[in-house]
Amino acid sequence: MTDIIIVGAGTAGLTAAIYALRAGKTVEIFEGQTYGGQIINTPDIENYPGMKHVSGFEFATALYEQATELGAKIVYEKVLSVSDKENHKEVKTDKGSHECKAVILATGAKNRPLGLDKEQEFIGKGVSYCATCDGAFFRGKDVAVAGGGNTAVEDASFLCNYCNKVYIIHRRDQFRAVEKNVDRLREKPNAEFVLNANVTGIIGDNKVEGVEVTDKTSGVKRVIPVSGFFVAIGQMPENGAFGDLVDLDKGGYIVADETCTTRTKGIFTAGDCRTKTVRQLTTAASDGAVAALAAVNYVDELG
Repeated sequence: MTDIIIVGAGTAGLTAAIYALRAGKTVEIFEGQTYGGQIINTPDIENYPGMKHVSGFEFATALYEQATELGAKIVYEKVLSVSDKENHKEVKTDKGSHECKAVILATGAKNRPLGLDKEQEFIGKGVSYCATCDGAFFRGKDVAVAGGGNTAVEDASFLCNYCNKVYIIHRRDQFRAVEKNVDRLREKPNAEFVLNANVTGIIGDNKVEGVEVTDKTSGVKRVIPVSGFFVAIGQMPENGAFGDLVDLDKGGYIVADETCTTRTKGIFTAGDCRTKTVRQLTTAASDGAVAALAAVNYVDELG
């Protein structure tokens, strides 16, 4: 029986694996997509201590290699449920069932959609949630970015390197992003700010040809012709499958404090999927270490 199963191979999950393995435990990491989480698409990380500049891919790959070289087994299966069997846990996936002594939920969070008509239909036809993934496809074209946080501002800055014109549309008159990032975007000659406005429609028959924007003060609508529309309005967790074992807040995040423990013994959580104020690489890595050591202590107590 595996000592610890980790659900999710992002920064928190891979860090947890490293700490658990170094403590002499056996570890399996279950991941439904690919290792690294969303950071793998970030072109340049500048705020991780000790690393002035590193790409998200390089960062995630280094974590992956460190964990696997220590003995972590990566299993590419989607976890459907976790059951508490008192002296062990059962993890069911889309391909089978697995037993372990402790579980660390590090499922992260996924991009939040705006919920517009045609939004899902036009994914891959002009609608994107990842500027670094798809930005190059819009080289020399006009695009729009919806959002006001760091992700939206960073996406817009990145797209300015490829696109003819980048509109950044935000429903407030002030950004939530770090001021330094906003100032950097303002310096881009091909960036245009559309503030105090909502995106209320996507224009086009078979692909994105523009976005409808409604001014929140006047109610006046206008269409901005663009070939690409990047949605960057935040994230949402996918923790519903674990709701019978852990408490979830109104946003769907797993309730846990800095100890990363949940209400069920032997079930821990780490990273962006849990309740917290700050969601950064540093906090994900910190959670991974804390959750792993808590899980190690739990396994030791089982004997």
